[in-house]
Amino acid sequence: MHGTFWKFPKNFTATSNNGIRPRSNYLKVIGDFCRWQDKIVLGCDDTAKAEFLNIRKAKGEIAAPQSQSNLWFIDPEQLDSIGPVIGRGAVWMKEPVTVDTISDSYLFAGYQQRGLHLSHSGKDPWNVIIETGSPEGSWTKHSEVSVSGYAFVSFESKTPGEWIRLRSTNSANDACAAFTYRNQDSRTETADPIFDGLAKPGDTAGGGIVKARDKNVKTLSFASVTSDGNPGGYYELNADLKLKHIEDPETETFTRSHAAIPSGSLAVDNASVIFTDDDGKRWRLPKGDAAFDSPRFGGARIAREVATERDILNAHGTFYELPANNAGGIAKLRPVATHNRLIHDFCSYRGLLVLSGVSENAPESNEHIIHSDDGKTALWAGAIDDIWKLGKPRGRSGPWNQSQVKAGQASDPYLITGYDNKLLQIRFDDPKNDSLNITAQIDIHGDGTWVDYHKFFLENAHTTGHIFPESFSAYWIRFISDEDTTATATLIYK
Repeated sequence: MHGTFWKFPKNFTATSNNGIRPRSNYLKVIGDFCRWQDKIVLGCDDTAKAEFLNIRKAKGEIAAPQSQSNLWFIDPEQLDSIGPVIGRGAVWMKEPVTVDTISDSYLFAGYQQRGLHLSHSGKDPWNVIIETGSPEGSWTKHSEVSVSGYAFVSFESKTPGEWIRLRSTNSANDACAAFTYRNQDSRTETADPIFDGLAKPGDTAGGGIVKARDKNVKTLSFASVTSDGNPGGYYELNADLKLKHIEDPETETFTRSHAAIPSGSLAVDNASVIFTDDDGKRWRLPKGDAAFDSPRFGGARIAREVATERDILNAHGTFYELPANNAGGIAKLRPVATHNRLIHDFCSYRGLLVLSGVSENAPESNEHIIHSDDGKTALWAGAIDDIWKLGKPRGRSGPWNQSQVKAGQASDPYLITGYDNKLLQIRFDDPKNDSLNITAQIDIHGDGTWVDYHKFFLENAHTTGHIFPESFSAYWIRFISDEDTTATATLIYK
């Protein structure tokens, strides 16, 4: 449900409502599932011939593949170990609340890190009582919060309660009450051995364009590129996962022309990575390895649909889950893994994720590396949800780096969701000002509603650090100075 596998008790009722627990997050689009012998079988909607409403400039023109659905067989215990658990939602969303309004009950148990954002637009403080509920239906007062504009509440991991609800003791306009939950992300920066041979910066590696063919041909086209950037041969991957060199100039030309990697949506400056959406709005993302400042082969694939209505964004060494525009689009972006690999292209084929960008010294022993029959090139293949194993999301950059800042003008939004250890370093350098204020604002919901998180009083040429609470999460952060100045705001994600 909504990208999460859950434990759901057989005896769940309105009067015995405990035991719902998140197991893991996933990327596949799953239409149905059942137990079969010793496996869980998931029916997946993997590739659509038409992208319906899911069209964006960053993907360019990609000729239609053949629509396909496939079965995914996993061990039952894998349901607990695919992607790290994250969850969020609101009980009040920019709506009026009156005296003694009680919210719906919201799940509280099953997450290690839990936080609550409260905001409103009134001049007077908004008073909210937080209550936690037992499975038997009794409620206990946890705390009471007075909200002057915005407040964040962090819950201890041992705080008991199956459910949580809020009670407003006075009226408030545009009231928001949004919960952000996650479990500890136990991953490290080291990729799983299944990715051995996927090229790292410094490796000699080729690449190439990949595309699932249409018209019931049922093979994958691979128009290879050599390590020096010249066109290589043309290959096809078949149902037996054999990568064969084929002389077919017409299909090779079609593949290179109608699945070409576009440019113009992603850029890098001194501060961070910049993604420009179809409306011309700029969104900033963390940097990975410095090797990505100078893209190989004129640029790698930025975005592509890898399951029906599900895109992956590949930006400066990190894979992101990129929702379709009718599901929030770039504003609801979430990092999946920081790979720092020289991935050139990727696509869906027969329920697999196929990557180009394999080192010339890739090991023969890795069954995820598919070597061509002529030994000149190779592809990587696995499940889309394998990419969680590439490495924990991380990065270091920000919206400003010795940037000329105008008073009252907000920076570009910078991604803050999906990272567990978050440190802000902020400063200004300006001999004309001894001190000034810079306000950090956050977009809690990913819908463009910004609230003031914290106002930093800064002294000239002095760096101020701020560690975000472990349970804190929001979609985006931006900064506003009260004076014209030269400012730096760096977010360090570990």
